[in-house]
Amino acid sequence: MAHQFPLRVYYEDTDMGGVVYYANYLRFIERARSDWVRNLGNDQNAMRDEGLIWVVQRVEADYIQPAKFDDVLLVETEVLKVSPARLVMGQEVSRDGEVLFRAKVNVACIQAESGRPQRLPAEIRALLQ
Repeated sequence: MAHQFPLRVYYEDTDMGGVVYYANYLRFIERARSDWVRNLGNDQNAMRDEGLIWVVQRVEADYIQPAKFDDVLLVETEVLKVSPARLVMGQEVSRDGEVLFRAKVNVACIQAESGRPQRLPAEIRALLQ
């Protein structure tokens, strides 16, 4: 089941033409992933206190149609694949059912101090089942 995260495009999100600046789509999908993780019950602050953090390893992005100032958008996030140390997620940004932006995002769990990859904690794997 996909997680849904609504948001509105503000003036600060746009370029001089009132079109969403391309890099801001990455901010939009990051907010949605953070909200999704929080809704799952994963406390990222507690993870960090234990020395583990989430990092984005790879993003494949397709810009399909522009979003504009004051648009109401919906970011949908779904898990495509779970491996021992990584999640692959699909994310789409849409307006009124029309997909504007699509991304495939690989996130990994790493040890904060060393930066070395770590297995996903068992409680997180359990939340994803």
